[in-house]
Amino acid sequence: MSTSGWHAAWLPDEALAPLGRRVTAVDLTVVSASGAGPVVAAVVAEVRAATERSGGRLVLADDDVTAADGDVRPDLVLVLDPDAGLPAEGYAVERADGATRVTASDDRGLLYGFFHVVRLGEGAFDDALAAGTHAPAHAVRMLDHWDNVDVHDVMGQVERGYAGGSLFYADGRLRPDLRRVGAYARLLAASGVNRVAVNNVNVHRTEAHLLTDRLGDVVRLAEQFRPWGIRVHLAVSFAAPMTLGGLDTCDPFDPAVADWWADTARRVYAAIPDFGGFVVKADSEGQPGPFAYGRTHADGANVLARALAPFGGTVHWRAFVYDHHQDWRDRKTDRARAAYDHFTPLDGKFDENVVVQVKFGPLDFQVREPVSPVLAAMPRTHLALELQVTQEYTGHQKHVYYLPEQWSEILGWEPWADGRTVSDVARDVVAVSNVGDDRFWTGHPLAQANLYGFGRLAWDPALSPSDLLDEWVGLTFPGADARVRDVLRDVVLGSRATYEQYTAPLGVCFMVGPGHYGPGVDFYEYSPWGTYHFADRDGIGVDRTRASGTGYSGQYPEPWASTYESLETCPDELLLFFHHVPYTHVLHSGKTVVQHVYDTHTDGAARTVEMARRWEDVDGLVEPALYERVGELLAEQVRSAGEWRDQVRTYFWRHSGVPDARGGPLY
Repeated sequence: MSTSGWHAAWLPDEALAPLGRRVTAVDLTVVSASGAGPVVAAVVAEVRAATERSGGRLVLADDDVTAADGDVRPDLVLVLDPDAGLPAEGYAVERADGATRVTASDDRGLLYGFFHVVRLGEGAFDDALAAGTHAPAHAVRMLDHWDNVDVHDVMGQVERGYAGGSLFYADGRLRPDLRRVGAYARLLAASGVNRVAVNNVNVHRTEAHLLTDRLGDVVRLAEQFRPWGIRVHLAVSFAAPMTLGGLDTCDPFDPAVADWWADTARRVYAAIPDFGGFVVKADSEGQPGPFAYGRTHADGANVLARALAPFGGTVHWRAFVYDHHQDWRDRKTDRARAAYDHFTPLDGKFDENVVVQVKFGPLDFQVREPVSPVLAAMPRTHLALELQVTQEYTGHQKHVYYLPEQWSEILGWEPWADGRTVSDVARDVVAVSNVGDDRFWTGHPLAQANLYGFGRLAWDPALSPSDLLDEWVGLTFPGADARVRDVLRDVVLGSRATYEQYTAPLGVCFMVGPGHYGPGVDFYEYSPWGTYHFADRDGIGVDRTRASGTGYSGQYPEPWASTYESLETCPDELLLFFHHVPYTHVLHSGKTVVQHVYDTHTDGAARTVEMARRWEDVDGLVEPALYERVGELLAEQVRSAGEWRDQVRTYFWRHSGVPDARGGPLY
């Protein structure tokens, strides 16, 4: 609960009470002469506020922190020592002589060490606390906001947003009161996020001006994020030299274009010295790009990168490039192939400060698709893994869908089956945010666990989704009845598998209706978007084999190329992504495809009823407004899952003519 007008999420006052009841010494002796900066000031302010609320004490140490302030011995010592030799943003924790000591070599490390103590709660002060050094697996852990300044006539204020309006913009301008942005930055820092892109990758007319005459808006946003160790990035249009600069070209080989980008970058960094860089969507879904001039994506990215390089900035260049005017009659053209075909020939041709940002799968954030082969095919290029926290294809934040269960699989996938994982290959981890101005931040209160889980997994991909959920529950509902944790585990864990059960089966993808919500089995089947399942009276699925299909399976290294090529070894959950098979094809599970569809859709819909009933057990144990919101959304999930069940089961019955062996209703 919060008195600020918005939900406190995973940082209610009570979550900081274990620290706040104690004496905390902050030792800045080594850096105090030169000034500690806004991040350290934020840490000190957090400790001061927590101790004032809960009766503890803050001691700003001088030399000997263990004897600071007379006879007062601290329970917690936070030390900033640039000479400690710790990794960037990392920290060391140890317990000795009745005190917990957190040491960092930089301000962000101190910030993350502080939040580590908050996460541990009373456990941070247990003499059994294990000593260790903690550092992020990924240097860049970024959220992309698809926020528009102006409300778009189709996509609204936040493209693919399901949590109200933008936190940043309203009424065609930056919000005058940005206190909630500061609160958001604090939440992100507590989860480990350190970068935020503040506008939509589909850069519309008004948003384009954030780079020039509206740059002051970005300056004000950066001021809110800076104390929490977060650098801001800006999505820019490749055509900006023409639309903003008055040039007659945006050819990356034209010197005037390069000069315009260089001059623009200088102005940006003069206003925001810690600016992170540009995010670019080019030659994709109607966005302008270098193809218009016969140039490559490397050519386009590098001209921007060279403008940013003197200031340490980065270009995140999205690999989401495909033909969105495809002929549905064409069985050989395959959208899944596009990113690999466009980008892998360019490996090694991108400048050092370019990061190619690759969606986790070859299509578009689907419930089930294979991990993109691009992530295994560009060893001489910096890559970012792109995830999606907003639930575009996973229930619009009306359905419970615990995304860390999916992300953990993706980050841990081994492209060569030799121990090296996607997490090892990707330098950065980026995700599309799920936040809006809704009181609960994410529309569905339980979707907060996805936002929290993204930051934590980007920091440490080895964390288990189950442990992450417990972490989030412990912070968000501190001191709650044990039944709250039990119910949340029952409702949230396994929800990814439940959603998959009642929606598009066996990796077939899409099957969604308008706006990507609810069932629409054939909605995209004859569209130009390349999103087909090719169902007919004999079977279903896309033949992506080298032997007889689009050849997509051959984009993978071994052993996956052979695994996906063969019906004998292709995993059941990806069967229809790689193969067109009869409805009576027998899966490794022993069931036929059609019976699998009947059973999973029946069982998945039934599971949502159980989830809704289970939630009733926390009535009176959580904030009433939260209880009501979750209950209403679970009721919608039950309704929608039932519609999915009936439409998909009936579709397969009408196409196959095979009845349900369990005798369930078909229409």
